[in-house]
Amino acid sequence: MLGFAGIEFLSEIHKKYRATADDGKLELFMLLSLVAILQPLIFAVTGALAHRWFPGEQNALAYLPWWGMAGILLVADDLTQYWWHRVSHTPLLWPLHRAHHSAHYMSMRITYRNNFFYYAMMPGLWVSGVLIYLGFANVYMVYIILKLTVIVGAHSAVPWDRPLYKIKALSPLMWLVERTVSTPATHWAHHAITNHDGIGHYKGNFGNLLFVWDMLFGTAHITRQYPAQVGLRDDELFGKERWFTEMFYPLVNSKREHSALVPNGQIYDEPDNAQELPSAALTR
Repeated sequence: MLGFAGIEFLSEIHKKYRATADDGKLELFMLLSLVAILQPLIFAVTGALAHRWFPGEQNALAYLPWWGMAGILLVADDLTQYWWHRVSHTPLLWPLHRAHHSAHYMSMRITYRNNFFYYAMMPGLWVSGVLIYLGFANVYMVYIILKLTVIVGAHSAVPWDRPLYKIKALSPLMWLVERTVSTPATHWAHHAITNHDGIGHYKGNFGNLLFVWDMLFGTAHITRQYPAQVGLRDDELFGKERWFTEMFYPLVNSKREHSALVPNGQIYDEPDNAQELPSAALTR
């Protein structure tokens, strides 16, 4: 995270964010909540419950080779997160994920930008806590660093993949890379404000570490281009939600004219005949 933050700072792209004070508070408090409260709490609870209910199973799977543990984590954590992310784009759970898409800029700083309960209920964290109890701790530490490197890189305001697409000798490698892991091109498309430019794909590209899941389940959209604008159309029309509403809904409800952050609120979706945004690739 510090590495990508440094790249963004040196590139001076951060000056173009036009982030509000609410953006900064939401991103900071959600990062601290996840790292200092939610993840340690979830791991502590799963460990305590597992120790109480299955006291003889601690480190029971520690004999597995590292690649076996890695394979299990990819399914138990990354695949479940793909489906959690995908379900979070339905009306039922959208209020818990909306905050991640309300950022009108791409940056490593939005990686953990979400509702508090989005992470509190994330299946992959709870399953990972059980696997750590069963002996996956060392492999998990390596796995999560690699996963977060890909995720932070996919959100980065500096698209590391753009120059690599232009190198002809790397074409076969990049064809494989963009179908294997999340890249800025595919993940920026997921954050696009519209699908009408042929680049945006906010109803797909749900993968976190592996983009393979999108390929497998038919939600992939690959263009090697970057959307002209990211964020949410309803924020443009009705004004942005307050940071504490986005973070703590349903404990706090929105006071906005049109909002998904109220009981029975609906996801705003642009009509099929909506005017297209400029289709030119976003220049950063």
